[in-house]
Amino acid sequence: MTTTWVEILQDSPFGLDALPYGSMDTGDDFAHLGVRIGDQALDLTEAAPELPGEWSDVVEEGNLDVLLAAGPEAWARLRSDVQTWLRDESYRPLVEPSLVDLADVTMLMPFTVGDYVDFYASENHASNIGRIFRPDSEPLTPNWKHLPIGYHGRSQTVIVSGSDVPRPQGQRRTPDGDVVFGPSVRLDIEAELGFVVGVGSERGSSVAVSEFDQHVFGVTLTNDWSARDIQAWEYVPLGPFLGKSFATSISGWVLPLAALQDARIEPPARDVPLQDYLQDVDGEPWGLDIELEVQLNGEVVSRPPYAQLYWTPAQMLAHTTINGASVSTGDFYASGTISGTEVDQRGAFIEMTWGGRDPITLSDGSTRTFLEDGDEVVLAATARGRDGRRIGLGECRGRITPAR
Repeated sequence: MTTTWVEILQDSPFGLDALPYGSMDTGDDFAHLGVRIGDQALDLTEAAPELPGEWSDVVEEGNLDVLLAAGPEAWARLRSDVQTWLRDESYRPLVEPSLVDLADVTMLMPFTVGDYVDFYASENHASNIGRIFRPDSEPLTPNWKHLPIGYHGRSQTVIVSGSDVPRPQGQRRTPDGDVVFGPSVRLDIEAELGFVVGVGSERGSSVAVSEFDQHVFGVTLTNDWSARDIQAWEYVPLGPFLGKSFATSISGWVLPLAALQDARIEPPARDVPLQDYLQDVDGEPWGLDIELEVQLNGEVVSRPPYAQLYWTPAQMLAHTTINGASVSTGDFYASGTISGTEVDQRGAFIEMTWGGRDPITLSDGSTRTFLEDGDEVVLAATARGRDGRRIGLGECRGRITPAR
């Protein structure tokens, strides 16, 4: 890890190689753009007027919106400047007064969400769901290895980590075949990685796989909460609606793609030929060595590995735009549930419990198939960094409250 004059633990995943951005309220009821270093954040909105680089206009709104639109050159320059300010002792008198303890801030939405798309990029997850619901058929649908399957979500209900999640209500069909209305009884999580678009594209054009990092700014942990009973009744023939649109939680921190340079790996081998616009064998790899952790009420219940995802974020973006659809600053898309090959690597309770058949037993002796009121789910993750170190992504937290 490159050294910094800021006092942080030696093995902190939030050193100079990480530096995720977030929007925060420091107690004055205004949004401030911050960058995390250890267990503190540099308040860029406060510090920028005193520092070189002319960043005041970029950070004054207190969130990432202006920086996202500024493009890759500006992203790289600001990151380099922040690293210099936190490494070079000569800047300490100017920077130190603008460091705030994370315990003293409230995290806000880091950017204004435009459009939202959720994908289905894990072969392990898709196969498990297929086996649960179609045990006598092939687990994957015929199109699955030909294209990244996705659906449009509801961007207005993307919420920041720490926000409560009221139990959704809707229609569901009982095991006896009756159609009833009421609170979901099969409330679930989906442990995912989200991708934040910085520079948009023009309608009628498409973004090539090789252009991914010219458009996407960074990543954020994502929990796409799911009401499985509502979803099962409504999704044929047009797909998810009320069972998914009630809440999608994201971390308050957005980690720039630049921090993931050492985490980039080859994706799993593809065994079905791809259309030209999805080909990436001759380009830079966009598989990512990121390890997630799912905690239920403080207890780790799963460790999903992002490295096993079949489709890369570059392919997801290429597919999103290949029909001429555009993306805009603040658009956001997510990977879908991340699941590994092992039982303790599954990223949703519907998989962990095999549709509710095999309850999870917690250390206090209680069991879960799906979430109960009062349950708190926390997603955490680290990525591979330099010299075997880990880079932190922050956390994504949400507590289930009773239906309203």
